[in-house]
Amino acid sequence: MSVPQRLRGVKVLKAVSSPLRLQILNLLFDRGPLTYTELMGSLKMNPGRDAGRFAYHLKFLLKADLVEADVETRKYLLTELGKMVIEVADRVEKRASKPKGMLVRASRLALEEFDVNRIANSLIHEAKMPADLAQKVSKEAESRLLKSKTKYLTAPLVREMVNAILVEKGLEEYRHKLTRLGLPVYEVSMLIESKSKHRDSSSVREAAGEAVLNEYTLLNVFPRDIADAHLSGAIHIDGLDSWILKPSEVVHDLRFFFQNGLSTEKLSVLRSHSPPQNMESALFTVLNVILHSAREVSGTQTLPYFNLFLAPFTKEADQTRTKETLRSFILSLGQLSNASISLELTVPKFIDNKSAIGPFGKSCGKYEDFQQETQQLASTILDILSEESSTAPLFSPKVIVAVRPEIFSDERAKALFLKAHRLASEKGLVYFAYLRREGQSQAVYSGSGCRFGTDLNGDWETDTLRTGCLGVVAVNLPRIVYECANDKAKFLDLLRERLELATRALDIKYVALKKDEALMPFLEQSCEGDRYYSLDTSSKLISLVGVKEAVEAFSGKDTYQDEKASQFLDEIIACSFDFLHRAGRKRGRRLLPALLSSSEAPERLAKLDIDRFGLGKVKHMGTREKPFYTSVSGLLVKNGQIPVELLAAEQKLDRLRAGGSLCTVELGSDEHTPDSLASLSQQIFEHGGIEFFTYDRKFTFCAKCKKSWFGVLHKCPICGAVGTLRICDRSTVKEA
Repeated sequence: MSVPQRLRGVKVLKAVSSPLRLQILNLLFDRGPLTYTELMGSLKMNPGRDAGRFAYHLKFLLKADLVEADVETRKYLLTELGKMVIEVADRVEKRASKPKGMLVRASRLALEEFDVNRIANSLIHEAKMPADLAQKVSKEAESRLLKSKTKYLTAPLVREMVNAILVEKGLEEYRHKLTRLGLPVYEVSMLIESKSKHRDSSSVREAAGEAVLNEYTLLNVFPRDIADAHLSGAIHIDGLDSWILKPSEVVHDLRFFFQNGLSTEKLSVLRSHSPPQNMESALFTVLNVILHSAREVSGTQTLPYFNLFLAPFTKEADQTRTKETLRSFILSLGQLSNASISLELTVPKFIDNKSAIGPFGKSCGKYEDFQQETQQLASTILDILSEESSTAPLFSPKVIVAVRPEIFSDERAKALFLKAHRLASEKGLVYFAYLRREGQSQAVYSGSGCRFGTDLNGDWETDTLRTGCLGVVAVNLPRIVYECANDKAKFLDLLRERLELATRALDIKYVALKKDEALMPFLEQSCEGDRYYSLDTSSKLISLVGVKEAVEAFSGKDTYQDEKASQFLDEIIACSFDFLHRAGRKRGRRLLPALLSSSEAPERLAKLDIDRFGLGKVKHMGTREKPFYTSVSGLLVKNGQIPVELLAAEQKLDRLRAGGSLCTVELGSDEHTPDSLASLSQQIFEHGGIEFFTYDRKFTFCAKCKKSWFGVLHKCPICGAVGTLRICDRSTVKEA
């Protein structure tokens, strides 16, 4: 080392030998450039008494090239040499003062010695913080940890300390990115110790995983306004845990697999599957399609034209064997806890001359040639459901009977129509889709009520098959009423704002799934360039929750009884439909309003509104303990009929059903014959306001006697037991 270099090093060491000069350097490192006055004030020095002493020390640092002056801002700042000196001094101080053996239980499940550089690196890489700022924050975190004299640290504790510093310094943007995801110890304990009979080890793990993904989506996927709108209850984003991982629903085209078999590329299956040769292998193929898709879809899988596409496999087959094969298949679907399945049975004659796919994937004529086999399969499936529902109802799969106007001119189709209503009258669960719209007779409904029409490209195959529902966001209409203070213009403005938030949330999901299609290897498979699933044609749905309650809260009147209330409802419908129509055209994809059922949104949104506005102000359904908003239409049968005014009112909501809806027709505890139910269905069809509905009523099932009765019983009439009773309705089984 040369003499000038050695002398310079001595000058630097001499400069930092003074506690006051070292304090000045630390201030400039921690707070950045400061003026002469700011430095004196931070050191608590008196300008009149201490000016000379301060000037001497500052001049010493300037000469040592540790500090420099910015002429334009008239501030002092550290030089690169000054920063280096601070870092060296810091390391020396740590060597001298750090307690030995301060260990950290790292997130990778290992004990490591504390290293402040890990904090800085996390801030730089995870929170994208500038290196200089990261060094300052990590230094302060280390200082606080050393003062605490903690001997044993955990990674979450260190992260909490760093986040507290970020909050104190107003660095909320970085704290947001650094937040650790997970459940408190107490909540995990409650999950494990839950006494629910339906809780097992898998469900505990799933619930914990869902909680983490929910937090991640709200913190790292959505912008602040969308996340806050969901948390506050202005909107409800359905399926947060899988929002950027899976589409909500898929509509299958079984012909693809009947022709090509199951592709095993990228799939962990034991062996490849060629096109099915008979009914047994065809149903085995369908079951495998459902199992593989269940990993990539968060909600319902729909199998449209189920009996039609299977019809070629039953030609000249033994009907007894076919029935037992179908029975085994249906019961297997009922055992799938991770999949919601809808089977659509087409009853009238199929009106499109499509080539039929039969055994070995070969064409075997037209589907219209298999009209008899198609109707026989529908009849057999309805028989199986009736037999299996004689003791306890089958809640899966959901069976949809697709009805078209021509059914009433086909005697065999009319007989099937009556058989479906016999099943509904005997506690069976049946959904009816009346496809009445002109040019929309090939529309497809899922069991959740999602509707896939031919309004996109005008082709029923590309518009309704191998597509699905991307996602659903619910908008809380009563909340807007309570926020607008009965100002209609403000209500409509807020409605547009909420629809815009919901639309952006759906756009985010589309971009995420489109960007990472590897998440869906089964659905994204292709054969000779023909890709199976189309994300681009999938619908994005915005469900309006609490329409009835919002109108009543705003007008003080029932929509069915007051003209002004009815006019306000018209304005809600027009505003919603027009906004989504324009937004959908702009994006070039299906963006549609809907009135869909939800297991969480109606109750969650009602409870949040009650918490905010009070029980006395909020219009809701249900009880004080379990309030909810209406999300689907409901019709009550009175004296064997549905009041005409209710059906007429339902027609007003027609434009809100573009993306789907589900109407429940409540039968009460009275018994109904197949003929009386069929008459009710025809009454619904004739008024034209409702396309998709199911009959609903409660009944009690005794697990010991294997018997059931309409209505709610608290004691079995046969064995007198109480604990063996289950109260059943359209979609749930609960203990009495």
